[in-house]
Amino acid sequence: MATTGTRRLRADAEQNTARILAAAAEVLADDPSASLERIGEAAGLTRATVHRRFASRQALLAALAEELNQRYLGALDQSWVDTAPPREVFLRLTEIVFELKVSHRFAMELLNGPSGCQTGLSPEVEERLDRVFARLRAAGEITATGAWWCRQVYLALLHEAHEVPVDTADLAAAGGSRPELVVAAVLGALGGPVERA
Repeated sequence: MATTGTRRLRADAEQNTARILAAAAEVLADDPSASLERIGEAAGLTRATVHRRFASRQALLAALAEELNQRYLGALDQSWVDTAPPREVFLRLTEIVFELKVSHRFAMELLNGPSGCQTGLSPEVEERLDRVFARLRAAGEITATGAWWCRQVYLALLHEAHEVPVDTADLAAAGGSRPELVVAAVLGALGGPVERA
């Protein structure tokens, strides 16, 4: 059985880890090359404490990616309703992912890459996204069958819609809603059969 002192040390370590990850997400969003020392300063911790929790910058980036994968799974859980129409589920998922993009900008770019086409998503997140696309396919919303292609199109369009200027006609046509723009574009890109010339 853990002693009170051991429990306190464990709680302190967990709090420090959370502070470092929060500071890293904020600092790296502004300066992707920021040092561990600068991240530690933003977290109000010494460099030694940061290195105790994360032996290297790569370890810190891996922890940020893992944290975001957990948030993606949470988004999938929040949006998933077996009885809701698949398009509504897809829209809700996209709304939640946009909230993540705003609040976790660096980590999202870490997972999706600046072009939106590199994936650091965990196999569990990929499998759950594939289920969303399978439901869309079963409902006749899309015809594309390649799971990898569906994910790549979605991730790329998430990134591009995030970058769309607010005065763009396409965004206005989507009621000013970036998630609506993404859903319409993804369904259009993956939907109808390709006509051959």
